[in-house]
Amino acid sequence: MANINLKEITLIVGVVTACYWNSLFCGFVFDDVSAILDNKDLHPSTPLKTLFQNDFWGTPMSEERSHKSYRPLTVLTFRLNYLLSELKPMSYHLLNMIFHAVVSVIFLKVCKLFLDNKSSVIASLLFAVHPIHTEAVTGVVGRAELLSSIFFLAAFLSYTRSKGPDNSIIWTPIALTVFLVAVATLCKEQGITVVGICCVYEVFIAQGYTLPLLCTTAGQFLRGKGSIPFSMLQTLVKLIVLMFSTLLLVVIRVQVIQSQLPVFTRFDNPAAVSPTPTRQLTFNYLLPVNAWLLLNPSELCCDWTMGTIPLIESLLDIRNLATFTFFCFLGTLGVFSIRYSGDSSKTVLMALCLMALPFIPASNLFFPVGFVVAERVLYVPSMGFCILVAHGWQKISTKSVFKKLSWICLSMVILTHSLKTFHRNWDWESEYTLFMSALKVNKNNAKLWNNVGHALENEKNFERALKYFLQATRVQPDDIGAHMNVGRTYKNLNRTKEAEESYMMAKSLMPQIIPGKKYAARIAPNHLNVYINLANLIRANESRLEEADQLYRQAISMRPDFKQAYISRGELLLKMNKPLKAKEAYLKALELDRNNADLWYNLAIVHIELKEPNEALKNFNRALELNPKHKLALFNSAIVMQESGEVKLRPEARKRLLSYINEEPLDANGYFNLGMLAMDDKKDNEAEIWMKKAIKLQADFRSALFNLALLYSQTAKELKALPILEELLRYYPDHIKGLILKGDILMNQKKDILGAKKCFERILEMDPSNVQGKHNLCVVYFEEKDLLKAERCLLETLALAPHEEYIQRHLNIVRDKISSSSFIEPIFPTSKISSVEGKKIPTESVKEIRGESRQTQIVKTSDNKSQSKSNKQLGKNGDEETPHRTTKDIKEIEKKRVAALKRLEEIERILNGD
Repeated sequence: MANINLKEITLIVGVVTACYWNSLFCGFVFDDVSAILDNKDLHPSTPLKTLFQNDFWGTPMSEERSHKSYRPLTVLTFRLNYLLSELKPMSYHLLNMIFHAVVSVIFLKVCKLFLDNKSSVIASLLFAVHPIHTEAVTGVVGRAELLSSIFFLAAFLSYTRSKGPDNSIIWTPIALTVFLVAVATLCKEQGITVVGICCVYEVFIAQGYTLPLLCTTAGQFLRGKGSIPFSMLQTLVKLIVLMFSTLLLVVIRVQVIQSQLPVFTRFDNPAAVSPTPTRQLTFNYLLPVNAWLLLNPSELCCDWTMGTIPLIESLLDIRNLATFTFFCFLGTLGVFSIRYSGDSSKTVLMALCLMALPFIPASNLFFPVGFVVAERVLYVPSMGFCILVAHGWQKISTKSVFKKLSWICLSMVILTHSLKTFHRNWDWESEYTLFMSALKVNKNNAKLWNNVGHALENEKNFERALKYFLQATRVQPDDIGAHMNVGRTYKNLNRTKEAEESYMMAKSLMPQIIPGKKYAARIAPNHLNVYINLANLIRANESRLEEADQLYRQAISMRPDFKQAYISRGELLLKMNKPLKAKEAYLKALELDRNNADLWYNLAIVHIELKEPNEALKNFNRALELNPKHKLALFNSAIVMQESGEVKLRPEARKRLLSYINEEPLDANGYFNLGMLAMDDKKDNEAEIWMKKAIKLQADFRSALFNLALLYSQTAKELKALPILEELLRYYPDHIKGLILKGDILMNQKKDILGAKKCFERILEMDPSNVQGKHNLCVVYFEEKDLLKAERCLLETLALAPHEEYIQRHLNIVRDKISSSSFIEPIFPTSKISSVEGKKIPTESVKEIRGESRQTQIVKTSDNKSQSKSNKQLGKNGDEETPHRTTKDIKEIEKKRVAALKRLEEIERILNGD
């Protein structure tokens, strides 16, 4: 086995870098979104064992909706990227480029088994720059091909060392081969096909057998005229070990997928559900299509599903000639390679094996796959193609007539392929550029029109997105997903009537339920979202809530494990004031997915509705165990702790709020509630800092403005409170408590009786029955020496609150003064206005309620395939009194009431002239 030198490695790595450096600036597109952005298995909070229980996309293998693609080692490398750079795409693309360079270098070593040094370098260079590889290298999910190929080639190289002197067996390389095959298979399923290549290598290359020789030996043995040679017996032993190991891996793989094949629809692979002979003719035609992409990669497309390649429904279809020609050419090469024993035939045989065997899992021969053509699955087969091209070039270049021409042609091929690869990388820069480049090649694929629409939709360009979605319905009128996309876009454009019509059209295209036949096997799970989307649309109408609930229940009846239906129904039931039924829905969803932090969070919100804060806190904590950075759980659990009144919970509440503002530094609610917590702890300076930060982020934050003013008032900084109150009343002129507090400060600190009077009069304009404002206005009249008006005012106030004893006492005092001849001037002390029974600002409602800023949200199914979250304010208005008080709160209120009564007695003594 020839070794590779540093110059060759440098050349290969340099060429790969030159072709793929621009891929570092591409983002996450197409399947990357599901495999990277939406895959929780990448997060450090997810246990490592989960990687070996879920498929490539993070879905449990046990679930029917699983894709059954089991590639835990590939996901493990994604997780490594996440640890290094989280979701910054550059590191992911860089690692892909490095892996491609490694594959190219190892491939060079494999080539040197069958080609001379010069031809081996050419084959490796052609492989390194081939444009067909952009999907595998520039698309992040293509890493499965790259990793599998590394171990695939390593396993083959290991096996080539299993033949010892005198044709003896060396078992260590064989054992290593089996291990590397298992590793390759854990990266991608096609890794197991290297066993077939090893078998062919053993029989036709290592042992040098040809088909005629094998036939002759077998014939003599069967006729009893001879025995099997010892060398052939050794070969059989090695093959049996390889085949047994392969069978064991297959059995394990079947157990992993629980003997279930993934569910695909006719849109993914139309030929798979077509009758005979359409299915056979189309599948066979796909082979020359793939070969043509290797030979002429000028028109590449990221998606070849749906109507990209029309079905071949007749033997008279002209495309059958391409199939016939392909098989004739392939058969000729195959016969040549196994009939003769020369070096050339061995090279051709190994090239054909590399082309054919790794392609078998994607060929639809044994089981249907979820695509028609996929460029990434040609990554390993292209190795055989490159060996064939390099071998052919070697044969031509040895003839002096064609030597110069062969070099010119080869140089042009490598140069043009390099430029095409470099240019093709830019197509993967964003989803819009990728799918627009695909539409230039193929306009008959509705999925591409849909995906361009999705890209525009993500940019909030709904008008343009609608045009592409509508075109998708024209290209494929029975595409349920396209009609769903149209409906969602109409909804985003507030055209609800058209949206409902589109959803109804999608619903009408759903297969009818057939008794005794499993529904899930006949439809893509995401198509059931049409019921969710339609229900989400119509439930905006309060009169159609029951109709929406019926749609959710219909989706659940079709698929009892439809988690999103339970989630959406739970939210609807909360809206319908049925928290117990909502709780049942979320508990059912949790049976299907106990590791979903959002579900535990939603259940906590239900317990808040049920007035069960302790249970709510337990569920918030469970959500945070699963996702320590769950922002809503951090925020609302802190609020629950804060409102519980338990001092021991305050440090943890503060810790969670600090974590929340670290995740959401621009959300004023976090800073406001930290300020409220500091006020509870009597940390006035800290509370002031947090309130100011909240107001800086949200200038019109009502609760923060009022409570900051209140804080100043309580800490003898009343004059600093006035500008804050002015700002509050500029945004909210009808803020009654703000007006009361302002009137108090004007009366007591500024001695501005007229200004205070305007505040109290403004309150009574808005709420004539406001006892607090009415009583304080009576005091203003007293200060203005208008005792008769003060008397009438107090009588009116007493009528509003006949059970308030302090009003009656004050009325008696005023009447005494009216009848007293000693009355000279008002002696009702202005500094004591705020002390009359504490009614200026009731001590019970001295703070704005935190519920005003609580960010409770319920996770629900959005109109597209991914989840979204919808704000649902479950808090109370900031001016209402807190319905739940702790013992400490009650004691503090009582202390303030006693102090107020003492001050009242002092006022009465002054009024009586004592």
